Amino acid sequence: QVELVESGGGLVQPGGSLRLSCVVSRFNLDDYVIGWFRQAPGKEREAVSCLRTSDGTTNYVDSVKGRFTISRDSAKNTVYLQMNSLKPEDTGVYYCGLIVTIFEDWKRPVEYDYWGQGTQVTVSS
Repeated sequence: QVELVESGGGLVQPGGSLRLSCVVSRFNLDDYVIGWFRQAPGKEREAVSCLRTSDGTTNYVDSVKGRFTISRDSAKNTVYLQMNSLKPEDTGVYYCGLIVTIFEDWKRPVEYDYWGQGTQVTVSS
């Protein structure tokens, strides 16, 4: 069974930085998509960023462009989300998800085949 484990969340002041990690285990395919999502209390899960391993293509939603960077360390089977210039509206539980099949829109949670358990990010003074 594929397993995704997120870590790196915490409490940070506005303007601060965090780096989230998503370790993927028990998974052997070379071509897949890893997405980062977040969910604030009372709100739906929303897309943040994704990376396609076959060609390194990355995507970001407008609200995080220029502040967040997604990257991958293939040797460690780990995908990172570097978050800089954090704002209170970035607060939420951050999840990584994995797509292993054909998909249409990386921003739709239903496209993802596997999910991690999430890590809490709180941006507050």
